Amino acid sequence: MLEFLEALRAQTFMQNAMIMGILASFACGVIGSYVVVKRIVFISGGIAHTILGGMGFAYYMGWHPMTGAIPCALAAALAIGVVTLRTRTREDTIIGALWAVGMAVGVIFISLTPGYNADLMSYLFGNILMVAQEDIYAIGLLDALIALIVFLFYKQFLAICFDEEYARLQGVRVEAMYLLLLCLIALTVVALIQVVGIILVIALLTLPAAVAGHYARSLGQMMLLAVLLGIAFTASGMAVSYQPDLPAGATIIIIAGTVYLLSTLYKELKIRGQKHPAANS
Repeated sequence: MLEFLEALRAQTFMQNAMIMGILASFACGVIGSYVVVKRIVFISGGIAHTILGGMGFAYYMGWHPMTGAIPCALAAALAIGVVTLRTRTREDTIIGALWAVGMAVGVIFISLTPGYNADLMSYLFGNILMVAQEDIYAIGLLDALIALIVFLFYKQFLAICFDEEYARLQGVRVEAMYLLLLCLIALTVVALIQVVGIILVIALLTLPAAVAGHYARSLGQMMLLAVLLGIAFTASGMAVSYQPDLPAGATIIIIAGTVYLLSTLYKELKIRGQKHPAANS
C-alpha cells in the first residue's frame, strides 16, 4: 500500500489513472443507475461490443480509436432503439446481431492492421495505467455533457424508467427520451472502455449501481452512492493490483463483484430475518 501511495504521489501516469477512474465513476454511477432501474443491461452489452467494429476501422485508417468508437456507439444505440420501438423484431435479436457483427468487423480490421498493435488490444481488455492527458480531457467533456443532459431531463428519465404509460399520460415524449437515454449509455460505455475495456465494461456500468440500489431510497441517492462506490472500487483495484503487477481493470471488477455478492447476501439475510423474527431470536 505504501508503494502505491508513493507512486500515486510521484508518478504522473498514476495520477492520470486516478483522475480517469474518478471521471469514469461519475459516468457509470449516474447512467448505470438508469440501466439497473430500467433493466437494460443487455442493451449496454450490445453497444459495448459493437464498438469494437468502429475502433478497428478507425485504427486501420490510422485515426485515434475513439474517433471510431463514439459514432459507432451512438449508431448502435439508435439502431437498437429505433428497431425496438418501430418494428416487430425482438429486441434481443437486433442486440445479438449488432453484438456479433460489431465484434466480427473489429476482429477483421485488427487482423488487417499491420503489427496487430497492442494499443488497440488495451481497449479490448482495458489498461487504466496507459491513459493519456488528452483522454482525460475527452472523458471530462463527456462527463460534462452527461451531467447537463441528466440535469435537464432528470424527471423525464425517471418517469420512463419506472412507468412508460404513466409518463405518456404526463406528456413525456417517451420514444425521444428512450433514444436519448440509449445515446447517453453509449457515451458512458466509451468512457468506461478506457478503464476496464470492452470485455468488462458492463460490470463497471452495473455493479456500483446495483450495490447502491440495495441501500438508496431514491434515484438521486442511488446515483450519488454509485458514483462513490465506483471511485472506491477503482482506487482499491489500482492499489491491490499495483504491487503484484496484476491487470488493474480485472482487479477492479473482481473487487466490485465481490462487494456486490456480499451486499446481495446481506440484503437477503436481512429480509429473511424481518419475515421470520422469532426464528432468529
